[in-house]
Order: sequence, then C-alpha cells, then structure tokens
Amino acid sequence: MQQSSRDMSDNVGSRNFHTERLSKKNLSDLDILYHTVYNKPQPANYFAKKYDTAYTGVEYVGFIAYNEENLPIAYYGVIPCFIRHGDKLFLAAQSGDTMTHPKYRYKGLFVQLANLTVDLCADEGISILFGFPNQNSLHGFLVKLKWQMTETMACYTIPISIFSVEGFSRRLPFMKDFYQKYQQRILKEYLVSMKGIENSVFTDGFAGINRNAHYFNYKTYNDTQVIKIGKSLLWIKIKNGLIIGDIKCAEEDFDDTMNKVKKLAFRLGIKQIQFQTSHQTQLSAMFSERYDAIPSFYVLFKDLGANIPLDKIKFTFADIDTF
Repeated sequence: MQQSSRDMSDNVGSRNFHTERLSKKNLSDLDILYHTVYNKPQPANYFAKKYDTAYTGVEYVGFIAYNEENLPIAYYGVIPCFIRHGDKLFLAAQSGDTMTHPKYRYKGLFVQLANLTVDLCADEGISILFGFPNQNSLHGFLVKLKWQMTETMACYTIPISIFSVEGFSRRLPFMKDFYQKYQQRILKEYLVSMKGIENSVFTDGFAGINRNAHYFNYKTYNDTQVIKIGKSLLWIKIKNGLIIGDIKCAEEDFDDTMNKVKKLAFRLGIKQIQFQTSHQTQLSAMFSERYDAIPSFYVLFKDLGANIPLDKIKFTFADIDTF
C-alpha cells in the first residue's frame, strides 16, 4: 500500500520520524512498545492473534511510528469486524490499541497516526469506525479527529466477597496454577462447547457486531468461556472478577440466573461480578431495575459511508477488544 512508510516530522520537534503500516514483520515491535509503556509484557502471541483479522478480508490496519534509531515510539490501529444492521453487513473496525512512548507524548503522534489509519480504512473499504476511548483519549477523538459520541455505557458491579481468592492467586505463581485448576473443576459442570454467544442487541432490534463462527475463532486471543445456568447462556471471562460479556436469558429467568451466578462466583472466590452494556437494551433494563450503574465507556463513531443511524448501534462488554 502507498501508506506503508511515510516521513513524519510535523509537531514532533526538529528530529525526523517515520511510520510503517502494521504487518507480520513488525508485530513484535508492539510487544516492545507495550512493555515500555506499561512496564509489563502481554502474553505470547497476543498481538499476533488480536490483529489477525483475515476472516474479514482486511488485516493489520494501523501504523507504528519509529524514531531515528528505528525504535517504536507510538502506535495506533483498528480491528476490522462486521456490523450487522437489519439483514445487511457492513465492514467496520473498532479503535484498538493506542500507545505512545513516555518520552514522546504530547507531540501530536496519536493524531497523526490516527489520521493515517482512517485514510487506510477508507482505502480498504471500511465504512464505519467505532471505539471506547478512556478519558485521556476522549478530547483527541472528539475535537481533533471529529468522531461523534452517542452515549456512555453503563457498568453494573455486584459485590460478592470482601476477599478475592482469584486476585490473591494471581500474585503468587504457585497459587495461580492451583487456582486455575480449581476454577476449571468448579466450572466444568456449567461449561458448554461454544466459543461465544450471539449478540443480544439483535433481539432488541438494534444493530451490533456480527458474531459468527469466524468471529468467535478470532476472539480466542482472550481467555473466555460460555457457561449455561438453567436455561441461560453467559459468555464470561474471569479476571479481576467474573466479567459477563453477554447473556442470552429470558426476562422471567433473569433473577434465578443471577442468583445462581452469584453463588458460582462465591464458590470461585471472586470478589465481584461485572457487566457493561449500552442503554435501551433489554439487558440494560433488567440490570438497572436491580443494580446500581455507574458510567463507563464512551461510545464513539466515525462514519466513512455506512450511513447507519449511530444511535441504533449498541454494544455489550463482549464487543470491547479487551474482553
């Protein structure tokens, strides 16, 4: 592509910088940059799996910035997927990792990389972008990149125990292995042979991420599982609590399901249960009637030609790249 390499010196001082499109050849530079920014490594092959979106026909949509010594100093990229609206599929992409080396922050690198990436998205036929930025990135997305915000997702946290066996086990290597075996022994009676569940927002008449077999195979870069409790299916992840990504549950079964989930969480030694969702969905209504919510992720879009009503696109925690 013509965007594979560009000089970039504006707004970053007198030194020269260049960019390269993300590819298999430079994926390892994301590991280097992540370790520098966060002072910890990601699991092996995490970025290789996360940015392998070949099932969509488009992959490695992002740019890495390098300094004169050819060291990675910043990255911005998006994750292709499909949005389903009615009976139509739209090639879309979720705003992914945003990283800048501490020595090179506040120099305009994020905006420049994001603009390059948006141009690349248009070239690749991606028709809509969406993302869930944190407070630090919000201003850049809204003011400098002209994305639109439609809502703030609701986060429901259900306390289970004062002490977290799960959290404690992650601090001690010998306890970690023991706990994971215990966890799987407890979950065994609930697990089903599914990699995920269909998007619940479709049953409410909204548009959302299309989750099919290809999507579920892709999503295995994170350790998630599907459990069945009574008649309900829950897509979960256990990390700093029991994280519910999405639920397939009839309204009349909701109370019984959640009571059993709480008991399961207690057996697992988990401190809390957490679920996040867009507003106006049935799950949002069921949770809000029973639990207090706090604002969580900002929901932002940049329409590149899809022309989907943005307020009709909804998400659950399972749709966020960190799930």
